[in-house]
Amino acid sequence: MHVQSVPVDSATRALLPPTRMCDAYRMVVNDGALDAPTAAYRIFGHAPRWIRVFMALRNHLVAPLGLKTRVEDGVRRIGYFPVISETPERVLLGLDDKHLDFRIAVDVVPLGGAQRQVTATTVVRTHNLLGRIYLLIVLPFHRAMVPILLTQAVQA
Repeated sequence: MHVQSVPVDSATRALLPPTRMCDAYRMVVNDGALDAPTAAYRIFGHAPRWIRVFMALRNHLVAPLGLKTRVEDGVRRIGYFPVISETPERVLLGLDDKHLDFRIAVDVVPLGGAQRQVTATTVVRTHNLLGRIYLLIVLPFHRAMVPILLTQAVQA
């Protein structure tokens, strides 16, 4: 299965105007039963060890800046990310913080037969200089992580 970068559709981009950064990665999987909640859990529910280490380091570094390092108790989440909404076709994850807000949409579209198109889209809106600097620092890691995580959607 091949992950490719694709344009972000205007409806998803409009989730957080004005958008500072957005990207989308897509792949086709052979799993006729796959829906968006299952895909989201496969993608974000079980991060590889190196990503967990990176996230722990990130949390340690940003805590003194007053940024959120964990999701509040009682909030439903998938992996690190709070669930905003969920349908069989789309799961929307995201968080609002003082430096930036982000949304991650996981969309699953049937292509016929057992094939499903899975797209993970990220949209970010920054609020201040700290948000823009933070985004600049994490963007290369984000662009490396998302395609790797997306390939987990094909794993049972």
